[in-house]
Amino acid sequence: MSKQKIYWFCQFFGWSLLVLVDYLAYVFEIGFDYETFYLAIANIFLGVTLTHLYRLMIRRWNWVRLPFFQLAPRVLLSVLVMALIMTMVNLPIDRIIAPETLMNEPFVFLGYIMSWGKIMLAWVLSYTVYHYVEENRNAEIERILLKTSIRETEAKVLRSQLNPHFVFNALNSIRALVYENPTKAQQGITQLSNLLRNSLLADRRKTVELREEIKTVEDYLALEKVRYEDRLTSHIDLDGRTLFWQVPPMMLQTLVENAIKHGVSTAVGGGFVEVKSMVEADKLHILIRNTGVLGDKKASGGFGLANTAQRLELLYGPEAEFRIFQEENTHDQTGETFAIRNGGPVVCAEITIPAQSEGIFRKKEVSVRSEK
Repeated sequence: MSKQKIYWFCQFFGWSLLVLVDYLAYVFEIGFDYETFYLAIANIFLGVTLTHLYRLMIRRWNWVRLPFFQLAPRVLLSVLVMALIMTMVNLPIDRIIAPETLMNEPFVFLGYIMSWGKIMLAWVLSYTVYHYVEENRNAEIERILLKTSIRETEAKVLRSQLNPHFVFNALNSIRALVYENPTKAQQGITQLSNLLRNSLLADRRKTVELREEIKTVEDYLALEKVRYEDRLTSHIDLDGRTLFWQVPPMMLQTLVENAIKHGVSTAVGGGFVEVKSMVEADKLHILIRNTGVLGDKKASGGFGLANTAQRLELLYGPEAEFRIFQEENTHDQTGETFAIRNGGPVVCAEITIPAQSEGIFRKKEVSVRSEK
């Protein structure tokens, strides 16, 4: 049943019940007569009409949006006006129908005003409070939707970032290969095309599978390898259980780009970049390790780091975590070999993502294994 039908049902049912109860009490005491019966019916329609006019008025001028101290006087004045109208209609007729009943009653007019005022006040308060609460709830929903929309827009902007300097450098590197190694140049163009496509698609998807994101990282590293040659060494080590976990698109590429720009490129003899994933305590952990010294975060790719932290918060809330720190001792054997060979300290960026639809990931993993 729609709200409109519920409203009219409550209007006629409520006023009919109220008026007929008083009318039956009159019938048991005085007896039945048509004049009183018609007056009772008239009171029902008059009460419905007055309260409906109040409803139209409160909706027309949006009283429910007013502060309480502005709303209260308007409500009380409306109650007084409606009670006065009901009194002006009923009192003269009652003086004709039952003059003996009113003869010994002092302050008859005031009594009628108070009696109808209580009835009108009950109706007005119930209606006004209901719509006041509903209006506040709708306003809160609108604020939440607006906030969600803003956050979603922010997330789209953040996950569609691709450093234009990288594109410029990659094109220059590919141009140098056109005559020296055409096959490798073609491969570089394909890899750059994949990166640009993924960057364009990133604003349409909130998350992608880790294995898909790793392909983007591999294309990026391959292009950077053309530029840095032997000065860049990379290694990717993924836990098979993490391949189907959902991660924000282009996030790892941003961190790897940050690692090369502020780590490998500044090291005299070059350096390494390592990407590793694992599952611990039902959470995905991704490590991006690279040669370098962690200094001022703004000087070390502050936008990329703030981008990652903000995107994780938007998608996963407080359960997700991002931190970057300087490693004092290298525990991973592969990373230790790189660190020793490149003769420099190691910076580690760690991403922690809580389990999301874990059953789906396992189902995908099982299906891939069965295909193999």
